[in-house]
Amino acid sequence: MGSSQPPVGEPGLPVVVGLDNGGNSNNATVLDVSGRFLVDTLVESPSRVQEGPDAAVEALAEAFERVLARTGTPRTLVRAVGLDTPGPASATGVISSKGSTNFSQPPWRGFDIRTALERRLGLPVVYHNDGNAAALYAHHVYFGDAAGARSSVSAIVGTGLGGGVVESGRVVSGAAGMAGEFGHITIPMEGLLGDGQALPVCGCGFAGDAESVASLTGIERNLLPYWLTRYEGHPLASAGSVARAAKLVRGYGVDGDQLARAIFEQQAMALGRLFTIAANFTDPHAYFVGGGVVEATAEFGQWFLERVREHTILREEQAAVATFALVPDLDMAGARGVAIAALTSIRS
Repeated sequence: MGSSQPPVGEPGLPVVVGLDNGGNSNNATVLDVSGRFLVDTLVESPSRVQEGPDAAVEALAEAFERVLARTGTPRTLVRAVGLDTPGPASATGVISSKGSTNFSQPPWRGFDIRTALERRLGLPVVYHNDGNAAALYAHHVYFGDAAGARSSVSAIVGTGLGGGVVESGRVVSGAAGMAGEFGHITIPMEGLLGDGQALPVCGCGFAGDAESVASLTGIERNLLPYWLTRYEGHPLASAGSVARAAKLVRGYGVDGDQLARAIFEQQAMALGRLFTIAANFTDPHAYFVGGGVVEATAEFGQWFLERVREHTILREEQAAVATFALVPDLDMAGARGVAIAALTSIRS
């Protein structure tokens, strides 16, 4: 956690709490009903998800109490809680029956984490997956008071490829909660793959979907092994393993390394093709890009965003009104996004 003093809220003003659940840590924030965040840095604590659902729910409750203590907020002022977790999960917070990377143990399969936390805290809990939460935060930060009259799509590049669709300031969840799963949309591969490069396969089993290219897993499984054959003697070939080398690619990309830039060019092209599809479905006002790929340096993030923009094909009328931007405050975006969702719920 940071050492800076948190903002001081107006005494007696009701609040909501946002809880971002991850594989290792929970991050928490507090948002008052005037729309002011009372936390300006990460407030992290262990998530304990590998210990199973009971321990993880208790860890979320501890994160809730910790952030209230940090901001000096009485529990009696809390009106609702926002929660996000990695997907796949339903729109109401039921973990996929097949589990997920973070929720790998059998007890997690089909577990209703939203309801469990609601019972533990005795407060209403609003749920989104982490990609949707970050998308919602980006939308509200960028559009401010106009957020309710705007639409956006977000792609969050991490271990996988998450994202979200926001329409009129609200996340589009879909019937089963799976809307905005951009990673598993099949994209055209012609002109994207290099000579002799195999059709990339995703961990979900799909071939040629966006995540098979635009993700850390895509680098490890598909992109880096190919490009190492094109750059013989490259230092990444002696990194010890492809998995370790994949995690080093971003640093090489920041330094302008040709192999790394070729990988990120393919990822930008994949996101551009994904956004081209989105443009013909939702025609959003804004396209947001987030994740580790844009967090290295401001210069590299802008280079990557510009490459995504160049690979997104918009009609003249769309290009005149559309905006491309990076997701801000990404390490805090999840907690802040679900706090906004919780605040919206109590207002409505």
